[in-house]
Amino acid sequence: MQKTGILGGGQLGRMLLQEAANYPVETYVLENDEHCPAAHLCHHFVKGDIRDYDAVYQFGKGLDALTIEIENVNVDALEALEKEGVKVIPRPAVLRTIRNKAAQKKYYTDHQIPTAEYILTHNIQELAEQVPFFPAVHKIAEGGYDGRGVQIMETEQDVAKGFDAMSVLEKKVDVAKEIAMLIAISQTGAIAIYPAVQMIFDKGLNLLDFQLCPADLEEKTYWKAEAIALSTVKNFNSPGIFAVELFVTPGGEVLVNETAPRVHNSGHHTIEAHYSSQFDMVWRILLNYPLGNTEAIMPSVMLNIVGKEGHSGDVFYEGLDEMLKIENAFFHLYGKRQTKPGRKMGHVTVISDEKADLLHKANKIKHGLAVISKG
Repeated sequence: MQKTGILGGGQLGRMLLQEAANYPVETYVLENDEHCPAAHLCHHFVKGDIRDYDAVYQFGKGLDALTIEIENVNVDALEALEKEGVKVIPRPAVLRTIRNKAAQKKYYTDHQIPTAEYILTHNIQELAEQVPFFPAVHKIAEGGYDGRGVQIMETEQDVAKGFDAMSVLEKKVDVAKEIAMLIAISQTGAIAIYPAVQMIFDKGLNLLDFQLCPADLEEKTYWKAEAIALSTVKNFNSPGIFAVELFVTPGGEVLVNETAPRVHNSGHHTIEAHYSSQFDMVWRILLNYPLGNTEAIMPSVMLNIVGKEGHSGDVFYEGLDEMLKIENAFFHLYGKRQTKPGRKMGHVTVISDEKADLLHKANKIKHGLAVISKG
């Protein structure tokens, strides 16, 4: 039985482990928090910092394979483990490129992958010199996550909100639609592509609000997006699952925004709405099995469940009883004990043949379920 480790024990690790139960695999998790969402679902839990060289190296050296649920891991340790024969998926070289937004942008330009125009800044002074480039988006090169590490630069007054560290200053793009494409690559190089999803964002929190699958795209735009997403992941030369986020402009131009080398929020709907979920697919890749069927069983909408503004502390799901009455709505609560404003606490997937039905139910859940703190 293959011994496989996951670096990180959040909700993505939790959902990976829920799927692992179907396969002949012994699972290990490395995470600092023994009460994390994934802790009780693995065979072996190791408390440790995924960013620490020794913690990652010691964790991985007795394993057959390693994967991640977040990019912010110690890549040096993964490279050492890969040299010693541990199967690291995705490859550490890919993580080194993707985890740094500046390196990721350079990767796109080096491989002629269309992306928004950008300038690299190393400090606030350099940012202040780029005011003529505004409006733009300032993204810290390393450490940003879920909307953190991103600031909009509209005027000179916004410079003070920027980052005094290596960052990407990206020209603001006129976006008609934001879409994502999930692509799986096996150890033998086989490829499976999930249908594109269309993302709707909560602009206040800069988090995914809900998403529709399939995306509403013209056929020629769809094929263009698929070709660009494929060229993005093929050049990584690595097995794994990759979520490619793309912008579609009003004129039909397609630009790569960012890539995640792991299971991703934009693929959560695949658990119920597709024959092989993104989490199932990862185990097929890790265990060197044939890739699964990415086709949709039904159209879907996925809604993030996030902590309500003004609430921090022990979590309570207000309205959950009523929401569970909704037909073909599948609730995933991540087991986090504490809520805080904007924290991802779960997600809901609704499946239906009717787009109007999907949107109606998603809105009903959005307004009928509140993640609050007790007392």
